[in-house]
Amino acid sequence: MPLNSVNTNMGATIALQSLNATNNALQATQKHISTGYRVADATDDGAAYAVAQRVRSDVNALTSANQQLGNVQGLLSTTNTALNNVSNTMSDARNVLVKLADSNTQGTQRAQYIQQFKSLVSNMKSFFQDASYSGKTLVGDVGGASGFGSVAVVRNEVAATYGIATYSGSAFMASVSFTSTQLNGAATVASLIGTASGATFINQLNKLGTAMNTYGSAYKYVANQVSYNSDKMDALNNGLGALIDADLAKESAKLQSLQIRQQLGTQSLSIANQAPQSLLSLFK
Repeated sequence: MPLNSVNTNMGATIALQSLNATNNALQATQKHISTGYRVADATDDGAAYAVAQRVRSDVNALTSANQQLGNVQGLLSTTNTALNNVSNTMSDARNVLVKLADSNTQGTQRAQYIQQFKSLVSNMKSFFQDASYSGKTLVGDVGGASGFGSVAVVRNEVAATYGIATYSGSAFMASVSFTSTQLNGAATVASLIGTASGATFINQLNKLGTAMNTYGSAYKYVANQVSYNSDKMDALNNGLGALIDADLAKESAKLQSLQIRQQLGTQSLSIANQAPQSLLSLFK
């Protein structure tokens, strides 16, 4: 093909191709800078974007799991507070029972101690009744009806659950709500707080201690799981950043280089377009 032709300008074609490539690279760099991402969508890097979307999904799922665990933390904290108050009141009630176990406690004094014990029992029932969080309770219906069951909370992004058993407030109240007839007999009271298998009061006190340990351990487990999930989300986000975040310092330097190349490409195209006009001088 002739080098000197007004029909085909190879110089302009090459200059235009180079300018188009520069403009495309400049557009991509500007996208990286404006979004902050090296991979903003599937058109940038389909494989990396697919991985990024999965990681984002995991982070969102972990966030939801932590929200659910936070609710259970509130429930466990309320339950532990109630059981702790019941335990303290049980100690006071035991002191009263020891006095009632003394056969020398008679008459008006005995009646007053019986009333004091029943008042403490009523107080414990109130603690159980008020041990609810967001409409849920782990100690059941102390009135004896159903209404409680084990709790299973989602703990991670794959919906694995952590189960928490309930404590029967109903059974507890039924076991320590002694009648006036029982409390009137010193020997009977002594059997209720003794070490024999029929010592109902002591048995419930021991079970209460076991429950406090169970819920205290459950609270610690949930708190540790929340902390682990948070650390895992940080790690996932760090990995996600390494995969798709743009190096803005590098992109800034690249932007300046491409802008200069764009100016030079524009000038080269302009010069190439002027070349055929020089052929006109040959016909003068």
